[in-house]
Amino acid sequence: MTVSARPREPQAAEVQRALPANLFGICFGLAGLAQMWTTVHELGETAQWPGVALWLVTAVVWLVSVVAYAQRVVARRVWRAELGHPVQGPFVSLAAIVPMLLGVALARYQRPLGESVFLAGLVLTVGFGSWITGQWITNDMHLTQWHPGYVLPTVTGGLLAAGASASLGHRSLSLVMFGYGVLCWVLVGSIVLLRLVTQPALPDALLPTLAIEVAPPVVAGNAWLTLNGGRVDALAAGLTGHAMFMVLVQFALIPLYRRAPFGPGYWAFAFSYTTAAGLGIRWLMAEQVPGRHELIWLLAVLVTAAMALLAGRTVLALRRGMFLPQ
Repeated sequence: MTVSARPREPQAAEVQRALPANLFGICFGLAGLAQMWTTVHELGETAQWPGVALWLVTAVVWLVSVVAYAQRVVARRVWRAELGHPVQGPFVSLAAIVPMLLGVALARYQRPLGESVFLAGLVLTVGFGSWITGQWITNDMHLTQWHPGYVLPTVTGGLLAAGASASLGHRSLSLVMFGYGVLCWVLVGSIVLLRLVTQPALPDALLPTLAIEVAPPVVAGNAWLTLNGGRVDALAAGLTGHAMFMVLVQFALIPLYRRAPFGPGYWAFAFSYTTAAGLGIRWLMAEQVPGRHELIWLLAVLVTAAMALLAGRTVLALRRGMFLPQ
């Protein structure tokens, strides 16, 4: 019995390890798709139900992910090691960022409850971002450990908080969070870029995180358009120009993406690309581009189809036991 029991223990450990923090990228990507369809609705291009349905799916996936991840961390008593992990740690911030977005969506129907959810997510996002930045400073970090996911806790979280605050009518808070996100972008983004251009290539499993490089200028552009009432000014144009550049860079990275094994990391594409589509849709309307209605629908359908393919492949890989890392 002793011989037969020994191989089962590492198998159980493998099952516990097979819930990486970047699993939160799934609900984050769904939130981006829901936000895109909400934008299409607010521009008068479609009914309300696609966005509402996607927000509900996002909330369910977020809840399931949080419960499963928390159970694993608590059961193994490794919460501090998990949160400060040099690879997976930054992705934990998505567990707090997604509720901010859900709170804004909920506030359209239940204002007090929605604002409470948003505020809770904001506090957790800023709190975790401050804590993990302190860990980066005090720990013996090496430049090769950094990857684009490091922009999530403070840069993406701060800029999303700015856009969310503006949509709720809190202009002063929005400006504060915009400054917070932009300055963190300058600091953290510079370190990440330095790592990418001067150090050895990322491990294959982390290659999809390169898509996160699209997120900061796209989220900043969306936040600023929300702040200034959808008016295209010099700052909005500059941020969109940078976003366009980062999107074009993605084409040069396709050969690298082909090397990456399929897994939770592929969901890094979801939020960046859906949010970029959302920014493009807002520009089409703001600039009154001829044929904008058809272009908006084309862009929305193409992005949704790509997300459906990603979700379908994820379900298939889960059924085959090939999605989560062993």
